[in-house]
Amino acid sequence: MSAGDKKGNVGFVGLGVMGREMARNLVVAGYTVRAFDVVPAAVEVMSGTGIIPASTLAEVTADADIVVTMLPDTPHVAEVVRGAGGLLAFPPKGRLLVDMSTISPEATRVLSQELAQAGIAMLDAPVSGGPIGAKDATLSIMVGGDEDAFLRAKPVLEGMGTTINHVGVSGAGQTVKLCNQLICGINLQAICEALALGRACGVDLNQMREVLMGGSANSWMLEKLGSAMIDGDAAAGFRIDLMLKDLRLVLETAQHQSVPLPGTSLVTSQYIDARAHGEGSNGNQALFRVYDRMSGQRVQDGASR
Repeated sequence: MSAGDKKGNVGFVGLGVMGREMARNLVVAGYTVRAFDVVPAAVEVMSGTGIIPASTLAEVTADADIVVTMLPDTPHVAEVVRGAGGLLAFPPKGRLLVDMSTISPEATRVLSQELAQAGIAMLDAPVSGGPIGAKDATLSIMVGGDEDAFLRAKPVLEGMGTTINHVGVSGAGQTVKLCNQLICGINLQAICEALALGRACGVDLNQMREVLMGGSANSWMLEKLGSAMIDGDAAAGFRIDLMLKDLRLVLETAQHQSVPLPGTSLVTSQYIDARAHGEGSNGNQALFRVYDRMSGQRVQDGASR
């Protein structure tokens, strides 16, 4: 595709497991993508994908019609906005930021107000679908913020996802994402408990999973992670550390709103246990290791203790 065929300029910040696939898909969709990451190696890995490397944030924003951030946590997004060389100091040409990280809804609203005072619109657009969805450009994207800004950003979002919904004002996208993570966490806990009980009773866990997937107990988590739990495969997809961060945000938001979440509190304590036993960099399915330990089973594979 020639330069004249390009749809526009996207500045992309954050080339982790999710971000690098999302940025690559924007190139495939026809955008000129200039990308930055605080880890230089993450940018170097993208050599040959069509992504233009940037060595500073200011480089990313200079000619950007839209800036997309995909970062681990609230402080990282705040630094991109407020830090030296950040968006407040070097506004993007198109005056639009789309934050696709999962961060605090309250912090999102504050950042959005600060950016608005500088004439920059901010959308919170966290995603669901994990690394597979990022790679296949099939993410579900929930967007909060100004509707006109959403309509401007939607063509770019369509390059990364297939289910895109404007769910309300600033912070609403983050709130919906946290509700998504609440459900995912408790669902994972339920699968762990079912597998632990089935194992203790001596049933074939693979057969039990197939049966459960054919009925009302089926879920995305059971389909995608159930077999890995049974096999002791803890290879990272969406990491324990990141899920624990999301659950922390859920509980912080619930406390702010005075909403009791006993189920979320319980599964969060189990994620803390998993991280305390060295599982933080493993995938979500490593939560089952907590049940291995509680029931006296040997933790499987190379992480045995």
